[in-house]
Amino acid sequence: MASQPASNVSPVDQFFQFSLLGLLAAGYLAVVGSGYLDGPTILVTAAALMLRALQVAGLPHIRVSPLVVTILTLVYFAFYPIDYFYISRSFIPSTVHLVFFVAVVKIVTASTERDYLYLKIIAFLELLAACILSSSINFFLFLILFLLLGVAMFASSEIRKSARRRALTAKVSERALSYRLVGLVCFVSLAILVVTSGLFIFLPRTARAAFQHFVSHKYHLAGFSGEVNLSQTGEIQREDTPVLRVQMEASKDRNLPLKWRGASLAEFNGHRWFNSYDRGVLLQPDEGGQIVLARQQLKERNISYAVHVIDGDMDALFFAGTPEFLRIDTPVVRYSFDNFRARAPNPSGIAYRVFSRLDPLNTESFAGDLTPLTPEQQQMYLKLPPSDERIAALAHQITLLDRLPGDKARDLERHLRTHYSYTLDLPQTELADPLAYFLFDRKKGHCEYFASAMAVMLRTLGVPSRVVTGFQSGIYNPVSGWQIIRASDAHSWVEAYLPYRGWTTFDPTPPDPNPPKLSLWTKMNFYVDAAEIFWQDWVVNYNLDRQLQIASNIERQSRHVSVNWLEQVSRIAKGVQGVSWADTKRVGVPLLVLLILAALAHQFGSQAWTWWRSLRPVKKARRGQASASDATLLYERMLRTLKRRGIEKPAWLTPLEFARVLPEPGLSVLVEDLTTAYNALRFGDSPDAANRMVQILAQLEAK
Repeated sequence: MASQPASNVSPVDQFFQFSLLGLLAAGYLAVVGSGYLDGPTILVTAAALMLRALQVAGLPHIRVSPLVVTILTLVYFAFYPIDYFYISRSFIPSTVHLVFFVAVVKIVTASTERDYLYLKIIAFLELLAACILSSSINFFLFLILFLLLGVAMFASSEIRKSARRRALTAKVSERALSYRLVGLVCFVSLAILVVTSGLFIFLPRTARAAFQHFVSHKYHLAGFSGEVNLSQTGEIQREDTPVLRVQMEASKDRNLPLKWRGASLAEFNGHRWFNSYDRGVLLQPDEGGQIVLARQQLKERNISYAVHVIDGDMDALFFAGTPEFLRIDTPVVRYSFDNFRARAPNPSGIAYRVFSRLDPLNTESFAGDLTPLTPEQQQMYLKLPPSDERIAALAHQITLLDRLPGDKARDLERHLRTHYSYTLDLPQTELADPLAYFLFDRKKGHCEYFASAMAVMLRTLGVPSRVVTGFQSGIYNPVSGWQIIRASDAHSWVEAYLPYRGWTTFDPTPPDPNPPKLSLWTKMNFYVDAAEIFWQDWVVNYNLDRQLQIASNIERQSRHVSVNWLEQVSRIAKGVQGVSWADTKRVGVPLLVLLILAALAHQFGSQAWTWWRSLRPVKKARRGQASASDATLLYERMLRTLKRRGIEKPAWLTPLEFARVLPEPGLSVLVEDLTTAYNALRFGDSPDAANRMVQILAQLEAK
């Protein structure tokens, strides 16, 4: 590897290099935004892009010998099977690693047209990988950036090719070139976006769904876990990533203090709540996509809502209340302890609608089937590992005056809420009995400690109980009309089985002393979240139903306009008749002034702009800074001067032919001298020619 001075590059070449580099960076950032790229690949690729940017900017060019490139390539191709079978264990991630390895090598060493072609292909493969892996709206932002830079790269590439084919080229200033190229790029990109958006409305995508069968799905959802582990140490970090979106059908239900139940855990070993392996029962949706989950009870309070689980790798279904009817487009597996999971989760997230019932006495209740527990179930929900005897003694002490299981549960809930405090700080060392340490020594903890303590104490009192994990209500987004539930809303609580009531919810966790506030940043994120919902509904999940909905809206709006336009005209006419003279003067005078200014701008704006534009080359010529592009501006100024005298240049005459056919001999000599100077400046880059053109222009304008 050697360092060489950077050669002088033309503005077009530099524009091309930066456009190609930006194209690669846009594809790279799109893949990074999908969350599938590992840390080492992100850092190595970012370093290669930064190094290339420094090279294009004019710093010394680092040359890597072909032998080194060949050796590295052979080594990586030997490493690829290892990555596929033992590290990534999936086709898409291992192939993405391969693409980025080739990209890093080519980014650092590219110098020929063939290398640039490879980089264009690599940039396209990056974007294709992001299209498969990502369903977030940030992909759309990077797609627009990729489109802009792609047009810029191809436009500058064609200019480079044309310049190399010509034997004689005129030098063009960097600033003028940039303005023209940027304008062309923006116009063409906008036209492409408009056309493709129209095509997208009529041609829904189907290829993405096929590609996503290659993407592996892992059990993951920020903030939610299928178990509770009390042996963790350190500190819990708040994460505000949205994980669920919920839309209540009735606006009155938006403020209900609901809990979104994801999993109930029945087994406890002193450190961890979990469930043993269970095959579950497969539930198939009927022809309308509906699954009946429980018997409908019309006397109870009911709610209807839509849920979108944002994380496509997650298959857990979340419910508020007791779900009776579920509408979903995939089979569902019902496990023991009233846990539900989708059989085939969608990579863009699970979406479903639910009709649930709420207990009228407690809106936080998950009142399941009221069938008495079997002896096996009773034993499961009362089973405890060997534990500190003080826990059972404390439970009996708190509920000494109570006889009913419901009263005992309420007293335990109240005691934990009032005698213990909430904190996200975890113990610094692993404990032999974390529950006893929480109850008798530390007396503060997070929701998992409170829920575990109450469930264990209920079991010591002979009340069947289990720990439930899920999410709190979240925050309502007035922009989108959806409830946003974030990873920081993750929560654990308790369900106790009460006679004649069934499973009833209790939450012994006291309120957070430092609850998150509705900041300006949160309010701004409402708009981002609304855009994300639009992206998911109308782009990622765009289908025939959406097409029909758009067609129906267009047809309805057109019918409304065609029927009511006469009524609108009549209403406007009546409104005009009721306007007073004072109102007319107050609104009409400023409007009249604006119309006059607009007319003046239309009449003289173009001339003023041309006049101001012609002043710049004159000033630059006097300072000795004129460039080849200024020659054209000065020559056009001469033509405008002659036009004011009634002389116009025919398009079929060359500049010299035009100068020699002028009727006035003195005028012909001046125009011919200016044309000679024009050729010297335009094609010979002679600074003296610019001064000569300015002097001749002054003589022509003085006549």
